[in-house]
Amino acid sequence: MKTHFLNGWRRWMGATCMVCQLSLVSALAQGQPQQGVIGSPDGRLTVTVTAEDGRPKYEVKLDGRVFIKPSPLGLKTNFDDLTQGLTLKTFETSQYDDEYQVKTSKQSHVKVTATEGTCRFEKDGREALRVIFRVTNRDVAYRYQIYPKKVRGGETMVAVVESEASGFALPEGTTTFLCPQSMPMTGFARTAPSYETPYTLDDEMGKNGWGAGYTFPCLFKTPHGWVLISETGTDGSYVGCRLINSRNYLYAIGFPQEGEMNGWGSTGAAVALPALTPWRTITLGTTLAPIVETTIANDLVSPKYEPKRDYTYGKGSWSWIIGMDPSCNFDEQKRYIDFSAAMGFRSVLVDAFWDTAIGYEKMEELARYGKEKGVGLFLWYNSNGSWNDAPQTPKGKMDKAGPRRQEMAWMQKNGILGIKVDFFGGDKQPMMQLYEDILTDANDYGLQVIFHGCTLPRGWERMYPNYVASEAVLASENLHFGQGACDAEAVNACTHPFIRNTVGSMDFGGSALNKHYNIDNQHGTTRKTSDVFALATAVLFQSSVQHFALAPNNLDDAPSWAVQFMKDVPTLWDETRFIDGYPGKYVIMARRSGDKWYVAGVTSDGTPLKEKINLSDLPIGANPTIYTDSDAIVIFNH
Repeated sequence: MKTHFLNGWRRWMGATCMVCQLSLVSALAQGQPQQGVIGSPDGRLTVTVTAEDGRPKYEVKLDGRVFIKPSPLGLKTNFDDLTQGLTLKTFETSQYDDEYQVKTSKQSHVKVTATEGTCRFEKDGREALRVIFRVTNRDVAYRYQIYPKKVRGGETMVAVVESEASGFALPEGTTTFLCPQSMPMTGFARTAPSYETPYTLDDEMGKNGWGAGYTFPCLFKTPHGWVLISETGTDGSYVGCRLINSRNYLYAIGFPQEGEMNGWGSTGAAVALPALTPWRTITLGTTLAPIVETTIANDLVSPKYEPKRDYTYGKGSWSWIIGMDPSCNFDEQKRYIDFSAAMGFRSVLVDAFWDTAIGYEKMEELARYGKEKGVGLFLWYNSNGSWNDAPQTPKGKMDKAGPRRQEMAWMQKNGILGIKVDFFGGDKQPMMQLYEDILTDANDYGLQVIFHGCTLPRGWERMYPNYVASEAVLASENLHFGQGACDAEAVNACTHPFIRNTVGSMDFGGSALNKHYNIDNQHGTTRKTSDVFALATAVLFQSSVQHFALAPNNLDDAPSWAVQFMKDVPTLWDETRFIDGYPGKYVIMARRSGDKWYVAGVTSDGTPLKEKINLSDLPIGANPTIYTDSDAIVIFNH
């Protein structure tokens, strides 16, 4: 066994056996039912839907224990209130099966078996609303289908969804792991909300963040287990939502804030009828394994278009995280191309102000140089039209179709791999449409897309084949900006695998091997975590394209074993397994790429963690390589 022990972590082998019993619950209600019950394929998870008082509600139980108490359903439109006066007219269930491939997420090949339940609600003698549930062995999801209403002169063919009653009532004794939503038009250059606020961990219920609720996904620890609440399938036909504490134990779907996008645009969603809304998702389990391993965000959506080309993925370098804006010059980017080539990396991300500091003509030269070295370029862009004050350029290129497509044609001509678009303006419908327009146009020109200063991805790995990742987290730039972020790095790294990264790829840009976030590696903020920790987060944080916070000097001043690991570590994973952990304290996970397994763990307090790691069901081999110290452990086979 090739072992590198510094101190702290230990490994034990053991044997386990798991027996799964599957059953299908299916029912067709006759007449006018008082309630409908939807059971998971294994029968352990049940959803009960009622409308006894004219207000639809649902309840979720696992093994007979309540995880979501009776909670409201329905929505309000500008032509009808579909939260009350409803009758559950019919209810039926059927089996739902799907199988798909998505190589840019935590699991490449997914089989879905679920029970689908359709609840048809009438109001004033007409079918007004359907609530469609899908229940797997670890997930509950639901969405609405809204129908036209007869009016004088015809039918309503369009509507505005003004709000949703969709709620999640947690049992008493639940604690929360939540990320507060920031107020609009605040923060740097009035760019908030940008989903970049610190999590509160193991907090009590009844709070409402900073006054505007919470960013998805939202994690709760109930007396009987864990609940993760989020949404998926959101595109330009709806708004992005958040979670608001309605009262004490009830959390409800919140629409965008009026001040987003500089106050422009409605907070509601304009829809053509009949309309389907995005999915509300609940993942639950007695352990955190279902939370970490869930694929629900992709299970409920379908690709919107075919990929224009066979997109490839991999690692890259990024000068800005160490050198900031002054590093965005021709010579330094050329040096980073050489560095990426030496590391066997696929790309270099050229950050803000390249259009003035390098220029288009010299960028074409840089792209040619990169091609000779086998290294492509990602180029940074400002999303901005009129929604914030961010001065970084290029701007005015991504917010309108004409300039955007012209810019993308230039990129395609010069072999640019993709774009990183920053500083979005909120979650109103026009902004969600902009995300979709950028992705769709980029695919036409064979470009991959990373979003930064942006909303949470909602099933986008599967919906948009050229989508790579989104930030939507306090990412690595904060480690450069303040020592406080460096001091909290370990706690945050023990949080993201349980919350943010569970539902979508996360553009973090970490795994620094510099001791200091400065180009001379002598000044600036100080990294408090170890080199093994940096390697572990390269496995723990999932994104199909990773622009790591490495620097050319690391070829000389970082340990050779650490540099070699960063050369070899994959960014595409076929399987993810949770081993153990607790949000904010420690996490141990395993990921598989091909036939190679990586086991990675980090702890937040710097003291040795003695934990049994059962690797008996992982074909990791008899002689894995192990790197370990008091902060982290990485185990991988050859």
